[in-house]
Amino acid sequence: MKTVTMRIDDSIYDMIKLAADGQKRNLSNFIEFATMQYLTSSQFVENDEMAEIMNDKELVKNLMDGLEDFKKGDYTIV
Repeated sequence: MKTVTMRIDDSIYDMIKLAADGQKRNLSNFIEFATMQYLTSSQFVENDEMAEIMNDKELVKNLMDGLEDFKKGDYTIV
């Protein structure tokens, strides 16, 4: 087990503390839990899968077009 010291803005600390209290976890346990949730979510793509995505030129074009539309304000993410 490692001890980690970190600096965070007071408002972020307050949000983390509120979330930890809401789950009846201590601060350290909540940070560990939230980090594991983030790391094991579908936000990461394996290298082989990313290569397959990047090789799909039509998909990449559609994604880039969608990003441009979003930047122009044509869509709202909810």
